[in-house]
Amino acid sequence: MLEPHRVREHFYIACAFPSPPPSLPALGSSSMRAVQSYPCGCVAVTPAAGLADERVDTRVAGLAPGQPVTLRAVVADERGCLFQSCAHYRADGRGQLHLGTDASHGGDYTGVEPMGLFWSLAPAGMERPYQRLVPRSTGTPMKVEMLVHQGHSQPGAIHGPVMAKAEVERWFTAPGVRRIRLKEGGVRGSLFLPPGDGPFPGVIDMYGDEGGLIEFRSSLLATHGFAALSLPYFDFEDLPKVMKEFNLEYFEEAARFLQRHPKVKGPGVGVIGTGKGAELALSMITFLPEVVAAVCISGCSSNTVADLHYGEMTLPGLRFDMNKVSVSDAGVFDTFEALDDPTNPANSPCAIPIEKAEGHFLLVVGEDDRMWKSSLYAQLAIGRLRQHGKENFALLSYPGAGHRIDPPSTPFCQVAVDRVLGVPVLGGGESKAHAHAQEHSWGKIQEFLHLHLG
Repeated sequence: MLEPHRVREHFYIACAFPSPPPSLPALGSSSMRAVQSYPCGCVAVTPAAGLADERVDTRVAGLAPGQPVTLRAVVADERGCLFQSCAHYRADGRGQLHLGTDASHGGDYTGVEPMGLFWSLAPAGMERPYQRLVPRSTGTPMKVEMLVHQGHSQPGAIHGPVMAKAEVERWFTAPGVRRIRLKEGGVRGSLFLPPGDGPFPGVIDMYGDEGGLIEFRSSLLATHGFAALSLPYFDFEDLPKVMKEFNLEYFEEAARFLQRHPKVKGPGVGVIGTGKGAELALSMITFLPEVVAAVCISGCSSNTVADLHYGEMTLPGLRFDMNKVSVSDAGVFDTFEALDDPTNPANSPCAIPIEKAEGHFLLVVGEDDRMWKSSLYAQLAIGRLRQHGKENFALLSYPGAGHRIDPPSTPFCQVAVDRVLGVPVLGGGESKAHAHAQEHSWGKIQEFLHLHLG
């Protein structure tokens, strides 16, 4: 959790948040521990199999008092790409370590960070850089090997002998959650339903300009009691291959499908989006009465890139000026200044008229977002709402956080290869601040959705 003075959290909704439903008992039981002992030590990780958005407790025993060790996490994604992280620790006077109370003195992070080995995972040295560790399949766990090495390993050097190791499973779907692939009219995607009879609050989940179907946030939402529809909107099956133009009727059809589903509580549904998905979420809650709550993560308050049509209405898209893209000596593209200025009167037709919305907004931004000026865009949205006498919004603004704020322990990725441009693009942020923003915002997002969809 972020320290109070570190989170600029502004809530303008004077209501108590209900508690989210507890995690399902089949995963994450405190009795499930991954333990493997060696003659010179052992490491225990609890739970050995748990949800990907929950903390694990990591302890090492059997060391010499004050002994220096390197803790390392290693995982391979579905393509076989290897990711790893490491941190330097010293055993206490009893020859023990507890990552919940003991500080790392070096490596990929410093300080007391119980989940630091998870959120600092990055492509191993032999792998192509700037890859993002994103689960493609929610039905199988991400298996993370935790290793204890003798001594403090320097970056790029060979690690010392392995003293202990254990394997941890990180699940994105709890037992009983159902995944239903959709081909309903024009709507494509996956619907995740929690176990039980319901009805459940319904949420549409969308990501940004990477396109395709991204399901891991939806499956985690279903684990926490939401009927979550993971909604692709281009570059998937028979959907358009590129972001040329969009029709809001597609998103309207998805909202009506979810609203009318027998497992969905109603009367309205919510939407959560990141990047371009956040911008579409703003348009959905503005024009579609079925949508009553919108979580907008790192979005723009104007329509961008692709024209958006709805009946006779068209919102033109702000354009990117590639002449304003800078490139570092390492070949990393910085697009921070490239989007046309939404405050320019000539671009006013692109602005989303969010003051027409009757529902509630939660705006989530990282103040070090370098993909574009999401912090400024959130302030523009708030200013527009207030000009029309609206206070139906809340803002979570995180110093030091970058562009893509995902569920907790998702590895921080300051630079990632853009799927559309095919080049590494700077997303911004500092690893520790970004990781804390992910943990804090995830709980607040669930509270907000439960409040307005309850």
